[in-house]
Amino acid sequence: MKRTAITITVVAMLAMPSALSAQGGPKNLQISPNSAEVKFGGTATLSGKLTGQNNSGRTVTVERDPFPFGTFETAGTATTNASGDWSFAVRPTVNTRYRARSEGAESRTVDVNVRPAISLRLSDRTPAAGQRVRFSGRLCPEHDGTAVALQQRQPNGQWRSIRTLVLKDIPGETCSSYARTLRPRRTRAYRVHFNGDADHVAGNSP
Repeated sequence: MKRTAITITVVAMLAMPSALSAQGGPKNLQISPNSAEVKFGGTATLSGKLTGQNNSGRTVTVERDPFPFGTFETAGTATTNASGDWSFAVRPTVNTRYRARSEGAESRTVDVNVRPAISLRLSDRTPAAGQRVRFSGRLCPEHDGTAVALQQRQPNGQWRSIRTLVLKDIPGETCSSYARTLRPRRTRAYRVHFNGDADHVAGNSP
């Protein structure tokens, strides 16, 4: 009985190096976004390389951790090409962290931040001096109750906030709206500025 037990133990130990050899030894997994920031609704591409032997045709699992952060979940999978390269498209709705796993290797964590999509419409782009002009638009995703700034570009090129606008709910939609009427006295460029918060970074309208 003792010989049988010893024989089984030896066979198991000899099999371990064979399994490691089949995996191609230790691997390293790289990850990088093509952009660290996207506009809401936009797409970023994560790409990288799996190094080491037998790195072709391997599955790469991409994981995401969206704001408020703390828990990674599977976003999807990609497959490495003949050189071990891989890519995966993501469309985050809030600031999100990403990492990748494959063949026992784990990449570093990278961030892709999201800025809101902000529109700006004018009731008249060529008003007479002192004529009332309505500034309106929307910000997506919704940030009801959040203040944004209507800004005016000064002759020196700097932007100055001239009004504070509070975003309001749009029933049945996932965006917020704003509106304000002013009497422009001279030709100026205008934009709406969002300062950014915990789940989205700062952004501007056209």
